[in-house]
Amino acid sequence: MNPDWSVATLPGYIGRFVHRAIRADRGFPWSETEWRFADGAVRLSTMRNFSASPTVKLVLAALVLAVAPSRLVAAPELATDALLSHTLQAKEPDAAWTELQKSQRRPPTPAEWRTKSPTQEEQEKFLVPYVLAVEDRAKAFYTAFPSDSHALEAKLQEFEFASLALQMGAKDQQTRMDALEKLLLADPGLSNQQRFSLRQSDVERAAKAKESEGEAAALAEFEKGARALQKEFPKEPGAQKMLLEAAAGNAPEKARVILQELAANPVSEEIRQAAADQLKKLDAVGKPVELQFTAVDGREVDVSKLKGKVVMLDFWATWCPPCVAEVPHVVETYNKLHDKGFEIIGVSLDKEKSSLTQYVAEHKMTWPQFFDGQYWQNKYARQFGIDSIPAMWLIDKQGHLRDMNGRADLSGKVEKLLAE
Repeated sequence: MNPDWSVATLPGYIGRFVHRAIRADRGFPWSETEWRFADGAVRLSTMRNFSASPTVKLVLAALVLAVAPSRLVAAPELATDALLSHTLQAKEPDAAWTELQKSQRRPPTPAEWRTKSPTQEEQEKFLVPYVLAVEDRAKAFYTAFPSDSHALEAKLQEFEFASLALQMGAKDQQTRMDALEKLLLADPGLSNQQRFSLRQSDVERAAKAKESEGEAAALAEFEKGARALQKEFPKEPGAQKMLLEAAAGNAPEKARVILQELAANPVSEEIRQAAADQLKKLDAVGKPVELQFTAVDGREVDVSKLKGKVVMLDFWATWCPPCVAEVPHVVETYNKLHDKGFEIIGVSLDKEKSSLTQYVAEHKMTWPQFFDGQYWQNKYARQFGIDSIPAMWLIDKQGHLRDMNGRADLSGKVEKLLAE
């Protein structure tokens, strides 16, 4: 990781990371690259032993990554009053910029959290004042020094931390973000990539607003926004990456149309390969699934011997927030339909066996689990081309793969397959 990587790249690396942390909280699967980045961020921020929810760790990591990593590890924490100050003391631009950067250290966590894990509400209540203070300090900088070379960076920083505050419950930040976005888009110094990142956040908020109408409505809104961005930014790969996400969430027929379009007109070799890989996975639909292993509890598993039952292959990990969020629903569906012929086979991408065994025991996940400790190099994740989790595949009574998006209406889909 580049030691000079600073807040100047917020709309690129940090901005996308913040968006992905938020999308993880909303249940979107994360790719291998994104999880590796998140894992590195959490390690970098020295929060490996911090007792907080995975999503809050990700948001905290985004917060601390706004400062050059080379300074994060070695620098002592500043006093709390400096971190919570909404103004800058320096009167000259260079000194003020240095002050702004130095005041973005990680906040000292309450001592009581070391012995008692805080609730989500307590974590957000603790973090929001620090985030709001960063926003105001950034605004104070570009207001005082509008012609300084760092003014645009300060505006971008304010926008990203307003996004964080909004996600953590500060609802009044939406108006501030809207005004900031207009200000930024009118700035001639804004790069094309930065401009795209701002517009991307609009699309994601619009899709979020449609969630009350159902997953299909939110996905359709997301695809519509991605296509609009593709027209607006024809050479920006981000729009096609969004369409890849849309394809991953759609039914096979719709997904195939999107993927064939991307494979035929990619903006990069990466996009072409990704579309080709997803099309290859779609080709597996309707074909037999071969899977045979010894589970962590010693049970022998062979999918070919489960004909006559509906089987779900669950690619997941205990460190994956969207995966963990699905567990109660999966357990409920299993308990409801197991006696009718529903089976689950877990494929864990965990690194530590103890993390897996302890979690499944605590959450009464009684089905067999495959584990090899290889993380994203997991044998079956590689064999089946799994590049984001959770991934829930449904296999019918004949042993054929029927659905690669079991998360959407899992109970209804399983009942329908059981009735065949």
